[in-house]
Amino acid sequence: MEQNDIAVGLDIGTTKIVAMIGRMNEYGKMEIIGIGKAKSLGVHRGVVNNITQTIQSIQQAIQEAESDSGLKIEEVVVGIAGQHIRSLQHSDYITRPNADEVIDSTDIDKLCNQVHKLVMLPGEEIIHVLPQEFKVDGQAEIKEPIGMYGGRLEANFHVVVGQVSSIRNIGRCVKSSGLELSAVTLEPLASANAVLSQEEKEAGVALVDIGGGTTDLAIFKDGIIRHTSVIPFGGGVITEDIKEGCSIIEKQAELLKIKFGSAWPGENKDNEIVSIPGLRGREPKEITLKNLSKIIHARVVEIIEQVYLEIKNYGHEEQKKKLIAGIVLTGGGAQLKHIKQLVEYITGMDTRIGYPNEHLAGDSDAETTSPLYATAVGLVLNSLEIGKRNHKAEQAEEEIGEQPANSVEAAQEEFEEEDLSATVRQQKRTFFEKWAEKFKDFLDKAE
Repeated sequence: MEQNDIAVGLDIGTTKIVAMIGRMNEYGKMEIIGIGKAKSLGVHRGVVNNITQTIQSIQQAIQEAESDSGLKIEEVVVGIAGQHIRSLQHSDYITRPNADEVIDSTDIDKLCNQVHKLVMLPGEEIIHVLPQEFKVDGQAEIKEPIGMYGGRLEANFHVVVGQVSSIRNIGRCVKSSGLELSAVTLEPLASANAVLSQEEKEAGVALVDIGGGTTDLAIFKDGIIRHTSVIPFGGGVITEDIKEGCSIIEKQAELLKIKFGSAWPGENKDNEIVSIPGLRGREPKEITLKNLSKIIHARVVEIIEQVYLEIKNYGHEEQKKKLIAGIVLTGGGAQLKHIKQLVEYITGMDTRIGYPNEHLAGDSDAETTSPLYATAVGLVLNSLEIGKRNHKAEQAEEEIGEQPANSVEAAQEEFEEEDLSATVRQQKRTFFEKWAEKFKDFLDKAE
């Protein structure tokens, strides 16, 4: 098996670190050939706060994935998230020197580079510039301006901003674990890739990824990402509340949440009781399931209300921006009993649980298709797609190089026609890829 055909995703979360190895099968579906996970010890709310512990956890997850697959892992694609990530909307324009020439990718590049010059708060850096829709000489709602004539090119941008130091710390941990960074991806985008269908992205959908330390939100409409946000609490605070409310240790609180927890208090009868062993010979504690679900309910409502506030900020209540496909819940927190019903009750929007089996091969086991692994699956998918595009581009260059001189132009034209849409898709992603290149260079120099 060639190393180029496989990709490794590394999801550095607050509760767990997952290393997943995948490859594309002949039907264009992804096969998972190895998975490793380790308890995440040095990460708090998506941000590294202990480099040494994080490196140990990464190495443990990588070793497990290597022994599971029998492959040696050298490079990984890493997801970035955390409470420091925020997004904003921005409009910008350029005036083209010659309106008689058609708009090409260099004009779009120029416009995007202009957005990169926006003044940010100290310590922040623009990591993602996503054009939403364009205007050419005042003509609005243009999805793709390449090939059109015009003097003034305008665009609305979705700009994602993050704390430089936090992102560099993640890079440093990966490097110190003896791994190469092949790419960096925004985690809400990776999760979206794994669990959403193209139809949902067109209709309008909010992806809510409830992790251990943070809840990530990504809103899509007309196939374009419109809004991203990271809410600084997730499943971890629910466990913390159970621990405080029932006066038990964290390990027991986590088990209680997973085994008996429900987001809907009306479900449990008053006489349903669970007994928890006491510490070191102390009497066991008895906790009613009704009380347990009341504690969980209160915190889940708080998280959902924060998410709904972000959805309203995006403008869901306007007819044009309505999210027809509603909400898709994923991440470990989406496994909580009755959470789907509670989200529907609070928001009034259609809700489903998102399993990352949209692009997985049919024989994948139940564990890997759990919402818990949505981000890891998305990271591997992103990496495989980037690899596929690069491979196509290399092949095309080789083909053109082999042609006799007089047919090189014809081959080039044919390639350009065939791959115009692919080039356009690539264009939309390259801004982030360019930033990732810059980031990797920085890490190499910092050695």
